[in-house]
Amino acid sequence: MSNNIESVLKEDRVFEPPTAFVEQATLKPADVDALYKAAADDHQGFWADQAREHITWHTPFEQVLDDSDAPFFKWFADGQLNVSYNCLDRHLESRGDKIAIIFEGDDGGVEHISYRELHARVCRFANALKTQGLGKGDRVVIYLPNVPQAAVAMLACARIGAIHSVVFGGFSAISLRDRIDDASARMLITADGNYRGGKLIPLKETADKALSEGCESIEKVIVLKRADCNANITEGRDMWWSDAVDGQPDQCEPEWVDAEHPLFILYTSGSTGKPKGIQHSSGGYLLGAICTCRWVFDLGDDDVFWCTADVGWVTGHTYITYGPTACGATQVMFEGVPTYPEPDRFWQMVDQHQVSIFYTAPTAIRALMKQGDEYPQRHALDSLKVLGTVGEPINPEAWMWYRRMIGHERCPIIDTWWQTETGAHMITPIASYTPTKPGSATRALPGIAADILDESGAPVTDAHQGGVLVMTKPWPYMLRTIWNDPERYKDTYFGMYDAHTYVAGDSAQRDEQGNFRILGRIDDVVNVAGHRLGTMEVESALVAHEAVAEAAVVSRPHEVKGEAIVAFVILKTDGGSEKLASELRDWVSEQLGAIAKPDEIRFADGLPKTRSGKIMRRLLRTVARGDEVTQDVSTLENPQIIDQLQARGA
Repeated sequence: MSNNIESVLKEDRVFEPPTAFVEQATLKPADVDALYKAAADDHQGFWADQAREHITWHTPFEQVLDDSDAPFFKWFADGQLNVSYNCLDRHLESRGDKIAIIFEGDDGGVEHISYRELHARVCRFANALKTQGLGKGDRVVIYLPNVPQAAVAMLACARIGAIHSVVFGGFSAISLRDRIDDASARMLITADGNYRGGKLIPLKETADKALSEGCESIEKVIVLKRADCNANITEGRDMWWSDAVDGQPDQCEPEWVDAEHPLFILYTSGSTGKPKGIQHSSGGYLLGAICTCRWVFDLGDDDVFWCTADVGWVTGHTYITYGPTACGATQVMFEGVPTYPEPDRFWQMVDQHQVSIFYTAPTAIRALMKQGDEYPQRHALDSLKVLGTVGEPINPEAWMWYRRMIGHERCPIIDTWWQTETGAHMITPIASYTPTKPGSATRALPGIAADILDESGAPVTDAHQGGVLVMTKPWPYMLRTIWNDPERYKDTYFGMYDAHTYVAGDSAQRDEQGNFRILGRIDDVVNVAGHRLGTMEVESALVAHEAVAEAAVVSRPHEVKGEAIVAFVILKTDGGSEKLASELRDWVSEQLGAIAKPDEIRFADGLPKTRSGKIMRRLLRTVARGDEVTQDVSTLENPQIIDQLQARGA
C-alpha cells in the first residue's frame, strides 16, 4: 500500500493572463523568464542581485548565504540596513507627497496619509519609545486594531532596532499574556477599544486582564484613544499615545542593524498548547516582501493596493506594513468587516478608492458568495486589475465566482500559497505571466525550490499522487528560528528529512503541467480503506453543490475502513434534512468517486474559525470523534460554536 496521498479532484480549466493586462504590465513575460533562468543558474547569485537592486543598504553585504550551521541559515549577514528607512525615508524626495495609506474606519470615516506625514508620525513615535527607555533588541508587544497607528508602531520599532510582536486585537487575555511572557516584552502598545462591525471591542480591558495575570516584564503601556470609551489608566505604568508623542521631534535617526537582526516575532498556534514565536530577520524578510509585491501583483506606481488582512497576521505584516511601503505604493487599510453595514462594504470601497489590486481570504469570498450576486452587481468594480487570495486553499467554485462576479473575467486570480514561517509568497501565479487554474497555486516563484516528497524522501512524480510539500533550498525570507526554542524549530521544520529540507506541514499534488495544488495540512488527511485522501478535495466537491456555502471535512475512527469521513456543512439557506445529506453524499461520490463519499454529513450554523478565517480542523476532529474538547479555544472568533456542534452531534 502506498503512503502517498491520492488526488481525486479533476480540474482542467486553464486561464491565460489577459492580453490587455500583459500589454500594460510593468513586468513582462520576458522579464519573468529571465528571473526564472537567473535563479536556476545561480541560486545565491540571483538573491544577491535582488537584494542589491531592491534594498538600500547602509553597509553593503559581501557574504550572501551562510549555511554552515544549517538549518540556522543566515543571509546577507555582514550587511547593515534599517527596514523603516527602506519603507519611508528613501521615498521622501520622489514620493513625499504621494498617499501612502488611505484609511477607512469601521464608521466609514476616511483619512489620507502621505509618505511625508507617515514618516513624521513614525519618527515621533520612535522618539517616544526611546524616551521610555526602549532600544535595540527590546521586545514590544502591539495589541491594536487595524488602524494606521499599528503600522506606525511597527515601523517605529524597526526604526530603533526594537523587536515587535503584534498580537491580533481579537485575541483573548490568556493569548495576549502568553505571548507577552514568552517574548519577555518590556512594553505593551494597545488602545482603549475600537469598533468592528459596529460593536465595541474593549481592548484595554482585555489587556488589563492579561497584565493582572502575569506579564511581569512589562514596564510601560501606551494606550491609543480610538473608541473614546472608559479605559482604566494605571498611574506610573500607562500613558496615552497622544501624551507619549507630544513634543517629540519629527526626525529620528534610524538604527542601522545587521541584516540578521530580528525584525519581529509573530506567534502562531501549534498542535501543542504553547504558541510558536516565529522569528524573522530584517534584510531577508524585507527582500521577500518587496520582490513578491512587485512580481506577483505587478505592483506599480499608479496602483491602489488593498490587502484586507489585519496587521495582527503575517499577511498584514508583509502586505500592509512592509511590502507596499517599501515599494512606495498607495494602499487601503480597513478597520471593519466585509458585511457591515451591508454585505457590499468591500465592493463599495473598491469603487470609492479605485482599488486596482485586491487581496483577501477565501473564507471572505465564500461568505460574500453566500450573500448573493446582487451586492457586487451594485458596483462597477472597473478599477480592478488583479485579484488575490490568501490563507486557506480556495476551492474552484469560489475561485470561479471571484473571477466572474468581482473580476468580470478580465482580472488574473492570484492564489497565493505561503505561511507565517515562509514570510512571503512561495507558490503562486505571477499576474502577467502564469496561466491560472481554479484551486491551484500553480508554480513556485523564482528562487524558491519547492518539491513534493513521499515519506521516505523520494520525489513524487505521479500526477495523481500527493505527498509532503517541502523546500529543498533555503530562501532569504524564511523564518530564522522559534523564539527561545531552537530545538523545536529544528524538529518542527527540518526533522522529517534533513537540515536543508524545510517541511511545510502541508500535503500537495502536482499535475501534468507542473502546477501545485495544496491538499491541506499533513494531518488533514483521511485514510479510508488504505486510500489516503486530502480533505480539501472533498470540501471543494461539497462547496460545488448549489446548496452549500462552506464545508470542512475531518475523519473519525471506523472499525472496518480505518477512518470515516465526516463533513461539517454550512448551507446557503437555513435548514438541512436527511434527504439533502443523502444527496450531498451521492454528489461527492459522483464528483470524486465512491471512496471519497462522506460517511456522515453534519449541518452547522458555523465553523470554528480564528478571526483570520482559518478553520480549526483539530477541534472539528475532536467533535467528530465525540471526545472532550481540551484545546485552547480562546483564539476562536466564536468559541460558542463548539458547544453548538457538540450538541448537534450528540
